[in-house]
Amino acid sequence: MTILVAGATGLAGSAIIRELNRIGKSVVGISSKDIDLRDRTLTFEFLQKLKPRVVIDAAAKVGGINANNTFPVEFLSTNIQIQTNLMDASHSVSVERFIFLGSNCIYPKNCLQPIKEEYILSGPLEPTNSAYAVAKLAGIELIKSYRKEFGHKWFSIMPINLYGPNDNFDLESSHVFPALIRKFTDAVENNSKEVVVWGSGNPRREFLHVDDLARAIIVCLEKYDSDEHINIGTGSDLTIKDLAEMIAEISGFKGEIIWDSTKEDGTLRKLLDTQKITKLGWKPEVTLEQGIKSTIDWYIKNK
Repeated sequence: MTILVAGATGLAGSAIIRELNRIGKSVVGISSKDIDLRDRTLTFEFLQKLKPRVVIDAAAKVGGINANNTFPVEFLSTNIQIQTNLMDASHSVSVERFIFLGSNCIYPKNCLQPIKEEYILSGPLEPTNSAYAVAKLAGIELIKSYRKEFGHKWFSIMPINLYGPNDNFDLESSHVFPALIRKFTDAVENNSKEVVVWGSGNPRREFLHVDDLARAIIVCLEKYDSDEHINIGTGSDLTIKDLAEMIAEISGFKGEIIWDSTKEDGTLRKLLDTQKITKLGWKPEVTLEQGIKSTIDWYIKNK
């Protein structure tokens, strides 16, 4: 059984491939360097040749608040093209299982906490990344539509904020976790006395190590089959201020943390309800402290 992982060099895709290789599965990984999934013809031709039985879609244009807010057209258009072409091409070769990776930003800005799967479309989205969220919502709906019309055993998963090796550490486009890793690690290396961090530090976020996501996907492949997406998270959160202080301490930074409150905070809280995935027998294994240390080590080694 061949499993295709799209987005193979990214944060999620690379972790999924590592886990599939670990358990002895036959896996093919592709990235934008191998094939441009925005090109419908190329995508169909590639799937016709490979004919995988399982497709895991971890390919997407992603970025932090600044990138999403600055380039909404790219985040909406590019992601809709990628996911639609891949799903349509997978249907053309009768792919048995298709897993679509969504994003927790699909949930309303002011959402009840913890966020249950059924809270989707229950209120307005966070404006700073609404274009990306709409693209992901479209992907979820297309998965449901393929299930309804053709009976495919396809489904969507909704991970909380991910971090780990192969993340994007570019300060202009990264998410908060890798941005903090880079800022504090570089500050230690450069003997800087202060680090400026975006926002007030008050929003609460939940973070999941990408290796735990990969293990959750394997569990879902074996045990999950529903037209409702499934949340993947740790079930606990912390403030960005607390996260920054943890990263500063683990990195060895002794200087001052300055909060730039002129920058957007985004949604005040995101905590997923993870009852469904835990009932399938999965739970996260990497603690936040372990994850921060290993990610710092990876960044220093690979930067």
